[in-house]
Amino acid sequence: MQPRNSRLNSAALRGAVDLAAVKAAGEAAQKAEQARAERARQAAAAEADGVAPQSAYQLVIDVTEDTFETEVVQRSTEVPVVIDFWAAWCGPCKQLSPVLEGLAEEYAGAFVLAKIDVDANPLIAQQFGIQGIPAVMAVVAGQLVPLFQGAESAANVRKVLDQLILVAEQRFGISGGAVAPGGAAEAAVPQRPEDPALAAAHDALDAGDLGGAIQAYRNVLADQPNNTEAKLGLAQAELLRRVEGLDLQAVRVAAAADPKDVEVQLQAADLDLVGGHVEDAFGRLVDTVGRTFGEDRDTARLRLLELFEVIGPEDPRVVAARAALARVLF
Repeated sequence: MQPRNSRLNSAALRGAVDLAAVKAAGEAAQKAEQARAERARQAAAAEADGVAPQSAYQLVIDVTEDTFETEVVQRSTEVPVVIDFWAAWCGPCKQLSPVLEGLAEEYAGAFVLAKIDVDANPLIAQQFGIQGIPAVMAVVAGQLVPLFQGAESAANVRKVLDQLILVAEQRFGISGGAVAPGGAAEAAVPQRPEDPALAAAHDALDAGDLGGAIQAYRNVLADQPNNTEAKLGLAQAELLRRVEGLDLQAVRVAAAADPKDVEVQLQAADLDLVGGHVEDAFGRLVDTVGRTFGEDRDTARLRLLELFEVIGPEDPRVVAARAALARVLF
């Protein structure tokens, strides 16, 4: 929901683009490590008592509206949860569901498969905006990650899952709980203390000090050029500074009136992303690259690459947009 005066402020922007994910990454990683440590402790205690250890997770679960919060949202702080939206009458669902279930067993706890019958749970399907089934989404650390719609081969699904697992580990420190041959969870990895410089950057961002946050993230990257969390934070802080003070409705009207105006298309794409319309933002800039030449084309291309950093390079929506960009460039 946009502010009534259609003028976006910094606080609203931070909520819309979900910049809490930057700081939440460390918190999610800590929760994941605590959960793995607890499972390891329970497994060790069970073994000491002569009780057969249990699997770290039930790999395939049926989820209802009553159990969604516990089985999906809370569980997603420990392991990526892949959601299979299906119905008994759906032919393609009968093809896809066995593929997903087989891969859940194959990946041995790297993700959990939650199956949701859309007929029995219409409220969940409505909240997720499900337009057709089968539809597959994921939740990682409470964050929604759309994956794909329609039946896919095991090979294609495996590629998507590999990307999802990489995002979960790199962005949130969530690596699931792979089940060892004996059935016990893997031992927890010792938690690393947060970098004070990175913590200062997060605090500046939370306080709305965009200039301070940008400089702080740049300081981190000067010493650690490959720090994924700092790259994400910098890209998001720069996005917020670009759109601060823009009039949402005025930009949209101008963008619709003149598709060849590169500057206004960049502003509209930024606002699309801040509003959560990721595919719209990417599509707008891909189209702009396709219809422009020379410096204008390069400007649009570079902005698109910046927005990729905001979402994360391994996000499936970024992967798809990169492919679309390659098609219009080459």
